[in-house]
Amino acid sequence: MPGDTTDGGRPARRALILVENLSVPFDRRVWQECRTLHDAGWEVHVICPRGGKRDTEPETEIDGIRIHRYPLRAATGGPAGYLREYGAALWHTVRLARRVGPVDVVHACNPPDLLFLPALWLKRRGARFVFDQHDLVPELYLSRFGRGQDLLHRAVCALERMTYRAADIVLATNESYRDVALRRGGRSAADVFVVRSAPDTDRFRAVPPEPELKRGKPHLLCYLGVMGPQDGVDYALRALAKLRDDQGRTDWHAVFVGAGDTFDAMVELSRQLGLSEQVQFTGRIPDADLVRYLSTADVCLSPDPHNPLNDVSTMNKVLEYMVMGRPIVSFDLREARVSAGEAAVYAPADDEAAFAGAVAELLDDPERRARMGRIGQERISGELSWRNSQQSLLAAYAAACRDHPRVAAGTPVPAGKRRRR
Repeated sequence: MPGDTTDGGRPARRALILVENLSVPFDRRVWQECRTLHDAGWEVHVICPRGGKRDTEPETEIDGIRIHRYPLRAATGGPAGYLREYGAALWHTVRLARRVGPVDVVHACNPPDLLFLPALWLKRRGARFVFDQHDLVPELYLSRFGRGQDLLHRAVCALERMTYRAADIVLATNESYRDVALRRGGRSAADVFVVRSAPDTDRFRAVPPEPELKRGKPHLLCYLGVMGPQDGVDYALRALAKLRDDQGRTDWHAVFVGAGDTFDAMVELSRQLGLSEQVQFTGRIPDADLVRYLSTADVCLSPDPHNPLNDVSTMNKVLEYMVMGRPIVSFDLREARVSAGEAAVYAPADDEAAFAGAVAELLDDPERRARMGRIGQERISGELSWRNSQQSLLAAYAAACRDHPRVAAGTPVPAGKRRRR
């Protein structure tokens, strides 16, 4: 409850984390940040949307972290739908922030670049503002919509500038994002901290492979992740059609795990390409089932096409493939190489035939697959481990709070139904 104390007897520092595009703890990066802060003695609150099938309670406490959720309908129908979604999210965020009370740090995660508005309101009440930049929204806009609506593109660029200007500290997910914060955001190097996303090694542990998941084929290919317009599932499907037709390979079964805006369209594309018998779409599945598929996979797919966002973004699926010791086929993107190194084979950007050829090469070389898997696991346990990100996160919070007095204890907030993980 508010009023918790640190080991020294002083009231604990209080952090309020704002999220709009995912529920928590489903948002794994945010949940890892929450747990890191809590373990370091912070009292942590989160405001986020309710999930559809999980994270549905309005108020809950998990592992000492207080989560306040609001109902939110995802945007449909173009710009008007986004205005409705974001307007509702901002209203609920401010409403719930009032209930949480004073905080030392407000930590806002994008997209969208609108949460600086409630953050500014909290700054006027004594909070410091940490901007956690999960996505480059101008690049996300260009990757999804091109330059057809220049007015909207200028608007998202302006919102990003206002967010940078309002923030006391910026968290970047990789060095490319850090460079954007320095160059485009005008931030000083001392105010930008790289907190890389990293898989939870407690959650991702290999289990014995299950050959029946291959549906009678010698090999299993696996895709894990969101299925949106910029995620390249269509590229992967066309590459698999080429693997069958041009390479003459039918010795594989493929499973696509995840959901998103284009899920139904990708199922239909698979049918049009004649892949329905060899390609399986699971939707979102429990973690235990996900681990079963990854533990059985021979090759994992990262088909994100080259665009302004993907080239500089760290793909969580790549890191999750690596922690499970799976070899990867990826298009040649700047940050994909930074993450995977020699744990992946890189096809020329957007070249579906080359992507298919790289898959075929790996299927024929089990020793290479095993070597690549070991390289990936070593990278995750070393330079890409969450331990390094924890240190950077706590350093960012220390910088935000340096010479900043603690806020007064807030009014107790009802925790609702509590549960433990």
